[in-house]
Amino acid sequence: MNIVNYPDPVLRQRAKPLTEINKEVYLKVEEMMELIYQAQGIGLAAPQVGWSVRLFIIDVDGDLHGEKVFINPVITEEVGELNKEEGCLSFPGIMGKVVRAQRIKAQAYTLKGQKIEIEAEGLAARAWQHEIDHLNGCLFIDKMSPASRLAISHQLKEFERSYKGTRIPV
Repeated sequence: MNIVNYPDPVLRQRAKPLTEINKEVYLKVEEMMELIYQAQGIGLAAPQVGWSVRLFIIDVDGDLHGEKVFINPVITEEVGELNKEEGCLSFPGIMGKVVRAQRIKAQAYTLKGQKIEIEAEGLAARAWQHEIDHLNGCLFIDKMSPASRLAISHQLKEFERSYKGTRIPV
């Protein structure tokens, strides 16, 4: 399992709900956990590893404690607005300013199938919104201002030129 880079088509697909939590899911989540820590990221959505299901991992503090895996997440409330720079593991080396809600409330399921409610603000809220966008086939470059997008256009073209289109499905 590897992190896929833009412009891999899986990044533009709307992920399907995860309907069963089985051994295969646990194994893939374990691999995703290894990848996120190797890449020193704070969030990783299943589509970013070529697995088009509604699941992501978030660990904004890197402490390895608490619930980090969220299945079939839904944001139920957004409050405020912040325009901050963010990056993405599927766009190595690219950063850009994106407007996101300052605080959110959300619901998701754990790996044990328990429904949970989350309240997050700041970086955690930003990460939730970013990862849910991935599940909807929306990328952070889609939310950048035209000026920010123009500033990285040469890097995006380079990703597009170097994309081979070959990937082993997960």
